[in-house]
Amino acid sequence: MGLPALEFSDCYLDSPQFRERLKSHELELEKTNKFIKELIKDGKALIQALKNLSAAKRKFAQSLNEYKFQCIGDAETDDEMCIAKSLQEFAAVLKNMEDERSRMVENASEVLITPLEKFRKEQIGAAKEAKKKYDKETEKYCGTLEKHLSLSSKKKETQLLEADTQVDQVRQHFYEVSLEYVFKVQEVQERKMFEFVEPLLAFLQGLFTYYHHGYDLAKDFSHFKTNLTISIQNTRDRFESTRAEVESLMKKMKESPHEHKSVRPQTMEGYLFMLEKRSFVSTWVKYYCTYHREPKRVSMVLYDQKTGGRVGEEDSFILKCCTRRKTESIEKRFCFDLEAADRPGVITMQALSEDDRKLWMEAMDGLEPVYNSNKDNQSDSMPQLDHTGFSVIKKFIHAVETRGIDEQGLYRIVGVNSRVQKLLSLAMDPKTCADVELDTPEWEIKTITSSLKHYLRMLPAPLMTYQFQRNFIKAAKLDNPESRILEIQSMVHHLPEKNRQMLELLMKHLANVALHHEHNLMTVANLGVVFGPTLLRPQEETVAAIMDLKFQNIVVEILIENHDRIFSEPPVQGPGQLQANTARRKSSESKAPSCSERPLTFFHTSQPPEKMVRKSSAQDVPNDSSVTQPPEHSNSIRGRIQSNSLESGNQHPEGATVEKIRRPNSLLTHKDCPSIPTSPRLQKARALYACKAEHQSELSFTAGAIFEDVHPSREPGWLEGTFDGRTGLIPENYVEFF
Repeated sequence: MGLPALEFSDCYLDSPQFRERLKSHELELEKTNKFIKELIKDGKALIQALKNLSAAKRKFAQSLNEYKFQCIGDAETDDEMCIAKSLQEFAAVLKNMEDERSRMVENASEVLITPLEKFRKEQIGAAKEAKKKYDKETEKYCGTLEKHLSLSSKKKETQLLEADTQVDQVRQHFYEVSLEYVFKVQEVQERKMFEFVEPLLAFLQGLFTYYHHGYDLAKDFSHFKTNLTISIQNTRDRFESTRAEVESLMKKMKESPHEHKSVRPQTMEGYLFMLEKRSFVSTWVKYYCTYHREPKRVSMVLYDQKTGGRVGEEDSFILKCCTRRKTESIEKRFCFDLEAADRPGVITMQALSEDDRKLWMEAMDGLEPVYNSNKDNQSDSMPQLDHTGFSVIKKFIHAVETRGIDEQGLYRIVGVNSRVQKLLSLAMDPKTCADVELDTPEWEIKTITSSLKHYLRMLPAPLMTYQFQRNFIKAAKLDNPESRILEIQSMVHHLPEKNRQMLELLMKHLANVALHHEHNLMTVANLGVVFGPTLLRPQEETVAAIMDLKFQNIVVEILIENHDRIFSEPPVQGPGQLQANTARRKSSESKAPSCSERPLTFFHTSQPPEKMVRKSSAQDVPNDSSVTQPPEHSNSIRGRIQSNSLESGNQHPEGATVEKIRRPNSLLTHKDCPSIPTSPRLQKARALYACKAEHQSELSFTAGAIFEDVHPSREPGWLEGTFDGRTGLIPENYVEFF
């Protein structure tokens, strides 16, 4: 039940029932007073907690804003840039929210605390003061009345009249105070219904405004959130494929580390133990050594692998000669002696293994003989971009588009290896190719798609060529999407004609596949993941090359999405485009060419084999490989002139084109190289064209220069000879023999 009403007329009666009703109002006021007091205390604690929360969130946002993602590689994909920007976006959203919260907290004291304190002080406090006055007047009135009633009737009339007047005054004042008190009590009870609740409503309205602001922010953030979700998923998918490639490379390194030597500008580097003699005691000290072919400088630094820090300064000397240490002359294995040109004495080094010692001595032109073992050559029946190859690919594409364009996981699901090999062997054989019927159920769609991909991987060089591989990757790393398309378009039109025709045929097909992605689930991004490593495979498997897989995928995505524009329209040269001729070399009498893609070093060995086997990165069919043809050896430049300038990449004044020489990708070891005769035939040769060296191991010369002691080097397509007293490498197709 509610509180009983207090009638003003009851103030004159001042009955016990009136007093009880008045007491219930007083108890309610006291309860309200205590509640408001606790509410003010809790409100202040809440405001302080909100301030602390805001400070914590601001600190969290600051930490997000200060962190910068560092991706592996020299550029980032659009997805990686979106993810890298996400932390700053998160920080901006949090900061915006906390700015709004700060405004709410600043207003909370004025909106909530101040009105409640004012109500408690001015209204409830006034009621308490009125009660004190009422109690005081009650006590005074009751005392006066008792004293008056105790007067004797024998008192004088004037005294009695004076006493009656005094009692009437006190009674009247008591009634007035009683009326005012009852009025105040009921006023406070009525006021609390709005003056107490209204501040709470205003505070909640501030909260609602804050949350609504968050809702608006969430709506504005939804577009970025959608893009970020897609970027995260794409990055996760690329990570899975990249992780598999890196793990595969790691396993290969474990199985045969000497076949995967990393390419360095230096000729040779690694850890060696050096014999140091001190005070009748000999100790072996571990150094990290680097040998530069020119000017035969050996650099050593004492490095502690356990602590990861240098122990001393770098020391270096000029190598005079290197000699194998006989086993019986020292109790340690794998030793060799070095003599320095700028310091006396012999420096004894210990390699980490016999193979390691051979590598060091070979790099330093030591007396240790080099034993090379043959690798089995791959079959000569490798796919080529000829009439047969085009016919096979067109047949595969026709079968896929007529039979299985809507099949889920098209090109992603792998066919059985034995069936793939059988189909390829039948399709590539001129005797049986006409009998291969791909419209029959005998050949599953996954077998046909795997055969198409395997054909592309078996090409001697990737369809988009090693020559332009880095240029395509650089184009994909450009910030402007339009610039990417223009650069890739330019690169495509610099490809050899057959490569460009095959690429156009393939891209049109893949665009058709992507149009049916609702059924086959193969979007442009998925097709990029499948074909990127195949069409743009690097010459060497390294972690850096694997990190570029994402950009290979982007190149293929751009080719698929813009195939009509890229292949049908001529390229537009722009200031931001990469220059395609950076991968080519022009030679003339007035301007010496720059011999691109040079080997890292040369060795005193003879004729290389006709073919050099190179492993390729197989995806669907294991043990895939391809063969790179070196330029053929001839006593005349006539046999090396090609009609297609884009295939060779070297224009000459006579209108002839000299075939491009490819740079080797790793330091050749005794395991990598075929056996080579040890007695090369030395000849004289004359330079047909001028050439400028790009590496210390090469020779610079002008047209007509005469070379002595010319013989084949271990680098395919390069000769070794002496000119002006200096021995170095010469492009094989730049000279003719006498």
